[in-house]
Amino acid sequence: MIPLHGIGGRQDLPVPFGLAVGGAAVAVTLSFVVLGLAWRSPKYRGNASGKPLPAAITRTVDAGWFRWIVRVVGLAIFLYAMVSLMFGVDRLTNPIFGFIYILVWVGLVPISIVFGPVWRTLNPLRTLHLLLSKALRQPPSKGLLELPAWVGLWPAALGIFAFTWLELVAPDRATIPVLQAWIALYVVITMFGAILFGDRWFAQGDPFEVYATLMSRLSPWGRRTDGALVVRRPLENLDGLKPQPGLVGMVAALLGSTAYDGFSNSSTWIGWAQNQDISMTWLGTAALTVFILFVLGTYSGATVLAGRLSDSSRTSLPGLFAHSLIPIAFGYVVAHYLTLFILEGQRTLIYLSDPLSNGANIFGTGLLAVNTGITNHSTAIAVTQVLAVVCGHLLGVVSAHDRAVALFPRAKALAGQIPLLVVMVGYTCGGLLLLFSS
Repeated sequence: MIPLHGIGGRQDLPVPFGLAVGGAAVAVTLSFVVLGLAWRSPKYRGNASGKPLPAAITRTVDAGWFRWIVRVVGLAIFLYAMVSLMFGVDRLTNPIFGFIYILVWVGLVPISIVFGPVWRTLNPLRTLHLLLSKALRQPPSKGLLELPAWVGLWPAALGIFAFTWLELVAPDRATIPVLQAWIALYVVITMFGAILFGDRWFAQGDPFEVYATLMSRLSPWGRRTDGALVVRRPLENLDGLKPQPGLVGMVAALLGSTAYDGFSNSSTWIGWAQNQDISMTWLGTAALTVFILFVLGTYSGATVLAGRLSDSSRTSLPGLFAHSLIPIAFGYVVAHYLTLFILEGQRTLIYLSDPLSNGANIFGTGLLAVNTGITNHSTAIAVTQVLAVVCGHLLGVVSAHDRAVALFPRAKALAGQIPLLVVMVGYTCGGLLLLFSS
């Protein structure tokens, strides 16, 4: 189950490979030209924008009783899953594997898109820390130390690297002892960080919460600067993301790890790696690191060059444009994990009725079978994958262009975006290449 990240390989995708890559590059290039000619002033207002929701909805969402219901639901699901982790059998019929690798890791994306930044409240570790703070009669924001500003999102970026290494590289990753060790380290580090630095640590050091928060910026739901709950255009919501240390590293970890996922399933990589004297674990770790560093280096270099061409400040530009990579990351997630989520998500829900693999049927799903009807629509799957990658990049170009015309001098705004365009076209072609090669 775990190595499966889609259905079939390149031969199952009827869209011509060269046409798909060429069309993607042309689409991104043409969108840049159109935007450059017709979009000469910034149109997004970020967190200051949005149409307020009815007061009754805002009161309900902000009510303490409602938030505690959400917290209890998140904590109950977490504790139920931990029963499988601690006491379940070491077989793939144990639902904990699908729960972590499918429902949590992949499922965070649709949850965040549909409901906004709800994971901040659902997060079971944040709830445990809140309960501990109440028991000690301490405000949850108070820690033993002050978290330095330069730390930013770097702990979360390292956490994303650690999890994707577990998912894609670690030997025996689909065994209970390995998953137990990783989850134990994650819980200890996260809770220890919250005790040291207060609940601010979750927003900066919890990889799952930071990941969900970034993806929620593509949701239509948001919070305006005056505190009101609003509905706004997703890209306008995205525009409200504030740059901070580690943001570029976090996005690079997301993009690079997903790119490595496609690369690691290619016949070229598998054939080459199996003929080497170095273990697959070391080769996979090195390749995963290279992919992440490649994204980090090419994107940072493009933004610095953009600053030079537009006579703008260069050091702050990578963080100011990092929001434009989030739609690209979202497109990669859809392209690589949609079929995995649909098929193995069903299997996980079936297995959850029997957490200890002893024949129980707690939720009544134990006797159901996985509906594999989606496998009969290979053309639709291929088109969806290509559109996800292309649309993600087009949205990234729109976001980057709006930020560029807001930051760069008008006479040099178009020239300043050329390095970003080149990098985004490269990401588009590379993403489709990896998608089809797997």
